[in-house]
This record gives sequence, structure tokens and C-alpha cells, in this order.
Amino acid sequence: MAFSLPAFAFAMIVPTRRTAVLLAIAAPVALVIAALAPGAWIVAPAFGGALLALVLADAWLAGRLVDARLTVPGDVEVGAVDRILVHAAFAGGRLSRADVALAGDPRLLPGGRSRFALAAVDGIWRGAQDIRPSRRGTASIERFWLRWHGPLGLGARQIARAGDQDVRIWPNIGIVRSPALQTFLKDAQFGLIARRIRGEGTQFESLTEYQPGMDRRRIDWKTSARHVRLHAKEFETERNNQIVFAFDCGQAMCEPVDGMPRIDRAVSAALATGYVALKGGDRVSLFGFAARPEVMTPFIADSHEFYRLQRAAAGLDYHAQEPNFTLALATLASRLQRRSLIVVFSDFTDPTSAELMIESIGRLVSRHVVLFVTMADSELDALAMAEPDGMEQLTMAVTADTLLRQRALVTQRLRQLGVNVIEAPYAQIGTRLIDAYLGIKRTGAIG
Repeated sequence: MAFSLPAFAFAMIVPTRRTAVLLAIAAPVALVIAALAPGAWIVAPAFGGALLALVLADAWLAGRLVDARLTVPGDVEVGAVDRILVHAAFAGGRLSRADVALAGDPRLLPGGRSRFALAAVDGIWRGAQDIRPSRRGTASIERFWLRWHGPLGLGARQIARAGDQDVRIWPNIGIVRSPALQTFLKDAQFGLIARRIRGEGTQFESLTEYQPGMDRRRIDWKTSARHVRLHAKEFETERNNQIVFAFDCGQAMCEPVDGMPRIDRAVSAALATGYVALKGGDRVSLFGFAARPEVMTPFIADSHEFYRLQRAAAGLDYHAQEPNFTLALATLASRLQRRSLIVVFSDFTDPTSAELMIESIGRLVSRHVVLFVTMADSELDALAMAEPDGMEQLTMAVTADTLLRQRALVTQRLRQLGVNVIEAPYAQIGTRLIDAYLGIKRTGAIG
């Protein structure tokens, strides 16, 4: 996405920082001259007039703008690095430098602004600014300034224009495009070739001669007695399972982890697992909630419709409020007509909210397979393990250790209820979740 400034756009003349420095130096000198030689007062106005003339002449020598182009990516993924490019062409002058300033959404530009210099390459001035979006949504570059300096560096010409450039920030699915996952999907039993999938499911597939290492519980004793050899049953792994990714969009999940909110880390892991599930013949849905349910998509059954999950995930908003687990999970349970795998992404900061969460998740376990995913808090680990060198550090270490113990107690109670729990650093959540999904699918626990 790009736009050009017209060659006839009005460029205003502005003094540079060098001019301001010269004026700052000249002011006390003028006061000294006025005090010591009042008759020489004309020197100060003369210097000011000469400096003004130099500024105007220098700005004139900077030349005129022929073309300026700002190129902004129309789509970018949260946490991924992209670039804003600027190209400018000038004629009829000898400029010494050119600078660009941008104003826009803080999700794109830290602090909402950015400034960088252009460099001359084959007569064209070019520059680039790396961007790393911090949140999903639609951001924009609101204003664009271009300033080019004359050969003396005293005067410059400047042009400004409204940016009007929208950038759609999508969930990050870099892991889906990774060569490792693509190779896995190609070679694994859930590959692209349509065939029966043998595993540890519940649908009987065939009998085969028993081999050492097989589960003895799979031996068919009646058949073995007739053939005077041990035979074992093979089962077909179920397809068409329902997978629901439920996202807590509340305050705790909006806190950043390494510069990106937890909810965005969770969305990336869920989309990667959802892609694997679609390739494996299962059906996937997204559910988002905070104080009330926000998003509930229909079940997607084809990997060609994966983009629908991306769009739905992009619509998960950030809420600075506590989530209502009771309402959200009760609503989700009422919409599910058959046994499903429910993957809950959440975090907790106090025992009260954790108790409500445990109670609500516990109601799902009787009818569904529940997988609870939370990110390990590396900051708490660091505080708890740090060697204190004062009372303040000691207090922080004790508090951090208490919070970690509370987290461990909550995850232990969830496991006792029959909930599968994943607690890992954010960088490992995606692979751990895929492994857990495949493990549950192989056991046939969903169908």
C-alpha cells in the first residue's frame, strides 16, 4: 500500500537545529555588545538579518520535491517484523540530508511516532522503518512529514500530509508456515493422503497377528484360539471430532509477555493446533469471553476455510475486566450438542478468581475432554529465585514464591478433576498444545 505526494505540493521553509544553535550563541553576545558598546547595537539586527537571508537561500538551494512515496504494509501479523518504506526524488538543488517523521497508532509505532533519515542511492533518497505490531486490530499512519536540508544545513524545506493508511494487524500464524510443521503434516499419519488411520481409537479396523510390544489388552482371545496363533485388534483413529478453543480475553490475559499480550500468544498457539486439527479431519471452533461471551464461530471442517478462523481470532478484543467463567463456560456447554475437546486459555492472579474458574471448568469435565493452557510466569520465577540483598527484595521474593505456590495448587486441583493441564513458557505453548491434542486424539477420548 503506497501513496505519492504531488510534485506541486507546497513546501514550507523552516530553520534547522544548526540555525537555532547559532541564534542561541548570538543572543548573549548581542547582550554583551549592547552593554559594552551601545552604539554598535546595529550588529545584532544585522547578524539576524544575514542569518535569515542565509536560511532562505539555503532552503532554496535544497531544491524542489519531484516525488515522495510512502509504502505501508496493508496486512501484518502481531509480533512479526515488517517495514515502512519511503522513497523521495528531488531536482534543482543540492540538499545535504533528508528526514522523515511519522505519526500513527502506538500499536505500530512506539509512542505513536517515529523519525528516521533517508540515504541517497542512485539519485533517489530511500529510507525504511521497521515495525513490530504489539496488538491486533486496525492501526493507521496518521501523518507524514518530509524535510530536506540545504547544503549549509541552515535552512530546510518541509512538506506534510495526512497519512490515511490503514494497517490490518492479524493474529500471528508463523508457526503454521514453519517448515517443521509443514513437514510434519506431510509425513505424519494425519497427512494429505486420504487413507484409514490406525491408532488407539475406538473404531474397530482389522485383526493382525500379535507382535511383541503390542498392548496385551488388544489380543482377541477367541480368534487366537481358532487360529492357534495370537491375534490383536487394530482400531481406527476417529475423525470429525469437535475442537473448541476458548479464550479468556480478560485483564490477566491482556498483560504483556515479552512485549506481546498473553491473549495473542494463546491465539497463535490455538491457530497452529487448529490447522493441524483441520488437516486431521476434525472440526474447529473459536470461543472468546470476558465479562460475557464475545465470539462463537461455527465449526470449521475444511483446511481451505482456515482463513475464517483467522478472521474470528482477529476479532477477539482486549478487555480490562475480570472474566465471568460461570456465564461463559455455561453458555459454551449449552451450545455443544456432542462430546468435544475444549481447550481453555486463561490465567489467574488471585485465589478468588481461580476458585470460580475451577468450579466452572469442573462442570465441563463430565461431558467433555478439557485441556487447560496457561503460560508460566517467568517474572515470578525470577523474583522467587533471586538472592535478596535487602528487606524490599526479600519481601518481593516471598510474595512471588507465595503466588507460585498458589498457581501450583490451582493446576493440581484441575488435574485432580480430570483436566489436562499445560503450563509452559510462551515459546513452547504451541508445540506442547499440538502434542497434547495428538495424544488425546490417538486415545480416542473425544469420540
